[in-house]
Amino acid sequence: MSDHDRYVSPLSERYASREMQYIFSPDMKFCTWRKLWIALAETEKELGLSITDEQIEELKAHAEKINYDVAKAREKEVRHDVMSHVYAYGVQCPKAKGIIHLGATSCYVGDNTDIIIMTEALKLVRKKLLNVLAELSKFAETYKDLPTLAFTHFQPAQPTTVGKRATLWMMELKLDLDDLDYLIGSMRLLGSKGTTGTQASFLELFDGDHEKCRRLDARIAEKMGFDGCYPVSGQTYSRKVDSRVISVLAGIAQSAHKFSNDIRLLQHLKEVEEPFEKKQIGSSAMAYKRNPMRSERIASLADYVMSDMMNPMLVASTQWFERTLDDSANKRLSVPEGFLAVDGILDLYLNVVDGLVVYPRVIEKHLMAELPFMATENIMMDAVKAGGDRQELHERIRELSMEAGKNVKEKGLDNNLLELIAADPAFNLSLDELKKTMEPSRYVGRAPKQVEEFLEEVIQPVLEENAAVLGLTAEINV
Repeated sequence: MSDHDRYVSPLSERYASREMQYIFSPDMKFCTWRKLWIALAETEKELGLSITDEQIEELKAHAEKINYDVAKAREKEVRHDVMSHVYAYGVQCPKAKGIIHLGATSCYVGDNTDIIIMTEALKLVRKKLLNVLAELSKFAETYKDLPTLAFTHFQPAQPTTVGKRATLWMMELKLDLDDLDYLIGSMRLLGSKGTTGTQASFLELFDGDHEKCRRLDARIAEKMGFDGCYPVSGQTYSRKVDSRVISVLAGIAQSAHKFSNDIRLLQHLKEVEEPFEKKQIGSSAMAYKRNPMRSERIASLADYVMSDMMNPMLVASTQWFERTLDDSANKRLSVPEGFLAVDGILDLYLNVVDGLVVYPRVIEKHLMAELPFMATENIMMDAVKAGGDRQELHERIRELSMEAGKNVKEKGLDNNLLELIAADPAFNLSLDELKKTMEPSRYVGRAPKQVEEFLEEVIQPVLEENAAVLGLTAEINV
């Protein structure tokens, strides 16, 4: 069979990293199943059940040697994935086969593994998000003093700085980081709750000892690296957990989408561009084009993740009583693909920020074309100091601004507001005096200081605390 005659997910082929793909791989899944079976057997032995060290050692010896062919053949017969892997593990471990999965239901391995995999994936997302923040912090520091035209409603507004605008992207990612940290810190295992969540099978195994049932959950969680288990459940952990997880991913997608929109608009203005490689082709028809394809891809993947948020919401809201199986197929798609897409988004985000190109002269040209309008308040104050009437001057500036705007929009001329003001005796100001007011840094307010304060007080402590995971570079596949 050819490698090219079947569907392959573009999330694997084009977008997601190998590291994230491994987390959702069969090897990760089924090796985790076996680790959970080992943790169960060890804990049951510790709590007094008749399980030997020899059986546990046999299980450990084959923990990472998955005999997929045996499991696959068995599943064709029994139509049950967990029991197929119980059987396959037992084939490799004949001495231990009788105690594998003792007292457990399928969700013991299935749901606990899902929690473990999602937690590992969240940690990788966190690592990449921190690296994006680190790169953005360098960019913000570099351009904290560079004045640029700010926009409200995509109409020229009071100036800001290029670095200050970058802090807006960072603030949203910091909110996402806070959500990630809370979520990771609150993740718990399902534990060993049994068929309807009552632990009835384990209560039977432990001869009615409730405390041993509680200790079973606690010790399994500890062995698997978790602080504990959800205190109550049906057969499954609440599917609201999946909804919470994908919600955080959708939040990251929102932040990245907003960033990508800004970059695309800035590239249209020729003020800031995403990286463009020497032999990269922007258009098959227009050879001169430099399309912002990486930012567009961020937006496209972000749309997918935000729409994916609906899947776990539907699943969580339609579970019946202690469990139904209409979550299964959906979870196999929506959760992994949400993570793979966000992984691709963050790699693209890091790649774009790492190679952003800034054009200060274009930025200055655009700013200076609008600055006379924004300087009118200062000009009016200077004219009042020179003996003018504030109310009369306000009306004259309004009239002259309208005339200058008409010259720009209807006649295609440069903004001549300063010349018009200089020619009006009511202001008693020369053109040279007016031009002195055209220093852009006078109009950016606290923007440079805000960047310094934000980086020093909010971002640097986080980066210093997480220095061990910084230093990533992101390669994109296509």
